[in-house]
Amino acid sequence: MASFSSTASADSTNPLNALNIFNTLSSEAQHAPSSGIIGMVEYARGKEGLIPLWVGEGCLPTPDFICDAAAKALKAGETFYTHQRGIPELRQSIARYHQRLYDRPFNPERFFVTGSGMQAIQLAVRMVAGVGDEVVLPSPAWPNLKAAVGVASATAVEVPLDFASDGWRLDLDALFGACTSKTKALFINSPSNPTGWTASLDDLKAILAFARQKNIWIIADEIYTRFYYDDARTNAPSFYEIARDDDKILFVNSFSKNWAMTGWRVGWLSAPPAVADVIGNLIQYSTSGVAPFMQRAAIAALEDGETFVTEQINRARVGRDKLLDRLQGNNILRYAPPAGAFYFFFGVEGEDDGLMLAKRLADEANVGLAPGFAFGQSGSAFMRLCFATHPDQMDLAIDRLNLWLSKE
Repeated sequence: MASFSSTASADSTNPLNALNIFNTLSSEAQHAPSSGIIGMVEYARGKEGLIPLWVGEGCLPTPDFICDAAAKALKAGETFYTHQRGIPELRQSIARYHQRLYDRPFNPERFFVTGSGMQAIQLAVRMVAGVGDEVVLPSPAWPNLKAAVGVASATAVEVPLDFASDGWRLDLDALFGACTSKTKALFINSPSNPTGWTASLDDLKAILAFARQKNIWIIADEIYTRFYYDDARTNAPSFYEIARDDDKILFVNSFSKNWAMTGWRVGWLSAPPAVADVIGNLIQYSTSGVAPFMQRAAIAALEDGETFVTEQINRARVGRDKLLDRLQGNNILRYAPPAGAFYFFFGVEGEDDGLMLAKRLADEANVGLAPGFAFGQSGSAFMRLCFATHPDQMDLAIDRLNLWLSKE
């Protein structure tokens, strides 16, 4: 019987051999970028007393009623293969959830359960783009969006948002001007991670009209639609308010943010039923479906979790208001009040390297932030702070930031 020798094992650590192994990988795998967010987490992990505000999640664990639903399903033996598109009960529950949000009926057949919002993004990109194709997206943007396009062998074309002290803005002429004959989709994340930029309904109407005219897809990441801070509306403006059922829009969403289920990795994709078989096939050839006991937990979240979602939104609003109130008048800060999501994206005058600044804040202020370069070149002078955390933690983080800034 053949076996690996100690010599072969040792040779595998040789830089030349490692390079040879690496070079046999696909180009897409070789060029998949490392996460600048995770890099910062690794840099400062283990610092005693550090307040970690670098990742996109709140501080609350998943509520008991959601965990109990999963435990009950496990005890009942729901551990076998299941519907690739999602169990009918969950798809119906997702449809009812959307009906409550948008006050109109939704067909359960347009919803597909995925193994996280990230998988929903990957499926959406792979459905519409491949070698030689382009996907246009506003930037700064969550790094996984661009990476998902690259892994699908397509090219992400970034259109920088314009920064102003009263809010980030998307130049629609620039967005449309970036589209070419190679463009297969516009990727619109609104409310945006990391800037909090939120498209107006007029923006969405213009984008949809352009996509219809050019016969291109829209990938709509509306994961943060519930985290919106305009008192005139409950939720952020959505393509759901203006789109026809047969419009070429792929909506991606997740249970992570609203229901504190980041570790569960359950999401959904919403699409015209005409492409249902394609989505089912892609799910089959990736994960073969989401575990049924996790889907039972997702049903509990949708049906019984509205009070908890409200608590999550209120917690984020408190964190946002604290930041804006206590940092107001600090002239060396560059930021715009976030209209949505739960991130504070800011820079410091005279500091152009957000990565070095984030490291200094971790070392000198003991506050962990995500460096802005991770979200694209247009964000390189900024840092991202997640304010969906415990009020006491937010107070302490602001104290530390203000003390650090006073020494600058």
